[in-house]
Amino acid sequence: MVLSVSERTFTQEVLESPIPVLVNFEAPWCGLCRIIHPLLLQFQTQCSDEIKLVGVNADENFKLSTTYRLKSLPTLLLIEKGIVRQRLEAFRSRDDFRMALEEIKLSYSSSYKIYNSSETADLECQSA
Repeated sequence: MVLSVSERTFTQEVLESPIPVLVNFEAPWCGLCRIIHPLLLQFQTQCSDEIKLVGVNADENFKLSTTYRLKSLPTLLLIEKGIVRQRLEAFRSRDDFRMALEEIKLSYSSSYKIYNSSETADLECQSA
Protein backbone atom coordinates (compact mmCIF):
# COMPACT_ATOMS: atom_id res chain seq x y z
CA MET A 1 0.00 0.00 0.00
CA VAL A 2 1.24 3.46 -0.92
CA LEU A 3 1.40 6.07 1.84
CA SER A 4 -1.00 8.93 1.10
CA VAL A 5 0.52 12.36 1.75
CA SER A 6 -1.21 15.75 1.96
CA GLU A 7 -0.05 19.35 2.15
CA ARG A 8 -0.10 18.98 5.94
CA THR A 9 2.24 15.95 6.00
CA PHE A 10 4.35 16.63 2.88
CA THR A 11 7.26 18.36 4.64
CA GLN A 12 7.68 15.62 7.22
CA GLU A 13 7.11 12.62 4.94
CA VAL A 14 8.89 13.90 1.81
CA LEU A 15 11.12 16.93 2.26
CA GLU A 16 12.60 15.78 5.59
CA SER A 17 12.81 12.07 4.70
CA PRO A 18 16.20 10.47 5.37
CA ILE A 19 15.86 8.44 2.14
CA PRO A 20 14.82 9.59 -1.36
CA VAL A 21 11.05 9.76 -1.95
CA LEU A 22 9.20 9.02 -5.18
CA VAL A 23 6.08 11.20 -5.07
CA ASN A 24 3.20 10.08 -7.31
CA PHE A 25 0.82 12.96 -8.07
CA GLU A 26 -2.44 11.38 -9.17
CA ALA A 27 -6.22 11.83 -9.17
CA PRO A 28 -9.15 9.41 -8.84
CA TRP A 29 -10.44 10.25 -12.35
CA CYS A 30 -7.05 9.63 -14.02
CA GLY A 31 -7.09 6.42 -16.07
CA LEU A 32 -3.34 6.33 -16.64
CA CYS A 33 -2.82 6.70 -12.88
CA ARG A 34 -4.75 3.46 -12.36
CA ILE A 35 -2.79 1.73 -15.14
CA ILE A 36 0.62 2.50 -13.60
CA HIS A 37 -0.46 1.76 -10.02
CA PRO A 38 0.50 -1.97 -10.16
CA LEU A 39 3.94 -1.03 -11.50
CA LEU A 40 4.41 1.40 -8.62
CA LEU A 41 3.43 -1.27 -6.09
CA GLN A 42 5.97 -3.64 -7.63
CA PHE A 43 8.61 -0.87 -7.50
CA GLN A 44 7.78 -0.24 -3.84
CA THR A 45 8.23 -3.93 -3.00
CA GLN A 46 11.63 -4.02 -4.69
CA CYS A 47 12.99 -0.68 -3.42
CA SER A 48 11.34 -0.02 -0.07
CA ASP A 49 14.71 0.10 1.75
CA GLU A 50 16.26 2.64 -0.61
CA ILE A 51 13.32 4.72 -1.87
CA LYS A 52 10.06 5.65 -0.17
CA LEU A 53 6.93 5.79 -2.35
CA VAL A 54 4.09 8.18 -1.52
CA GLY A 55 0.94 9.29 -3.31
CA VAL A 56 -0.56 12.77 -3.48
CA ASN A 57 -4.10 13.45 -4.68
CA ALA A 58 -3.44 16.43 -6.97
CA ASP A 59 -7.07 17.60 -6.82
CA GLU A 60 -7.15 17.74 -3.01
CA ASN A 61 -3.67 19.27 -2.64
CA PHE A 62 -3.78 22.22 -5.00
CA LYS A 63 -0.90 24.09 -3.32
CA LEU A 64 1.46 21.16 -3.93
CA SER A 65 0.20 20.79 -7.52
CA THR A 66 0.93 24.47 -8.10
CA THR A 67 4.27 24.45 -6.28
CA TYR A 68 5.57 21.58 -8.41
CA ARG A 69 3.95 22.95 -11.60
CA LEU A 70 2.04 19.86 -12.63
CA LYS A 71 1.09 19.87 -16.30
CA SER A 72 -0.32 16.36 -16.53
CA LEU A 73 -1.22 13.38 -14.40
CA PRO A 74 0.35 11.19 -13.36
CA THR A 75 3.51 13.13 -12.58
CA LEU A 76 6.18 11.53 -10.43
CA LEU A 77 8.93 13.43 -8.67
CA LEU A 78 11.98 11.84 -7.11
CA ILE A 79 12.84 14.10 -4.18
CA GLU A 80 16.04 13.67 -2.21
CA LYS A 81 16.88 15.91 0.77
CA GLY A 82 14.15 18.34 -0.31
CA ILE A 83 15.45 18.68 -3.88
CA VAL A 84 13.69 17.36 -7.00
CA ARG A 85 16.24 15.03 -8.57
CA GLN A 86 14.06 13.61 -11.32
CA ARG A 87 10.67 14.33 -12.89
CA LEU A 88 8.66 11.66 -14.71
CA GLU A 89 5.68 12.79 -16.77
CA ALA A 90 4.04 12.34 -20.17
CA PHE A 91 4.66 8.60 -20.45
CA ARG A 92 4.40 7.24 -23.96
CA SER A 93 3.65 3.69 -22.84
CA ARG A 94 3.61 1.32 -19.92
CA ASP A 95 7.04 0.05 -21.00
CA ASP A 96 8.36 3.62 -21.13
CA PHE A 97 7.24 4.08 -17.53
CA ARG A 98 8.68 0.71 -16.47
CA MET A 99 12.08 1.64 -17.94
CA ALA A 100 12.06 4.99 -16.09
CA LEU A 101 11.38 3.16 -12.80
CA GLU A 102 14.21 0.71 -13.57
CA GLU A 103 16.64 3.60 -14.05
CA ILE A 104 15.64 5.06 -10.70
CA LYS A 105 15.96 1.67 -9.03
CA LEU A 106 19.44 1.13 -10.47
CA SER A 107 20.69 4.57 -9.51
CA TYR A 108 19.55 4.18 -5.91
CA SER A 109 20.31 0.53 -5.22
CA SER A 110 22.81 -0.11 -2.41
CA SER A 111 25.38 -1.80 -4.62
CA TYR A 112 25.33 1.11 -7.07
CA LYS A 113 25.86 3.65 -4.28
CA ILE A 114 28.76 1.62 -2.83
CA TYR A 115 30.36 1.37 -6.27
CA ASN A 116 29.90 5.08 -6.92
CA SER A 117 31.33 6.10 -3.55
CA SER A 118 34.45 4.00 -4.08
CA GLU A 119 34.77 5.36 -7.62
CA THR A 120 34.47 8.93 -6.28
CA ALA A 121 37.09 8.17 -3.61
CA ASP A 122 39.42 6.86 -6.34
CA LEU A 123 38.91 10.04 -8.37
CA GLU A 124 39.59 12.20 -5.33
CA CYS A 125 42.82 10.29 -4.65
CA GLN A 126 43.96 10.73 -8.25
CA SER A 127 43.33 14.47 -8.26
CA ALA A 128 45.19 15.04 -4.97
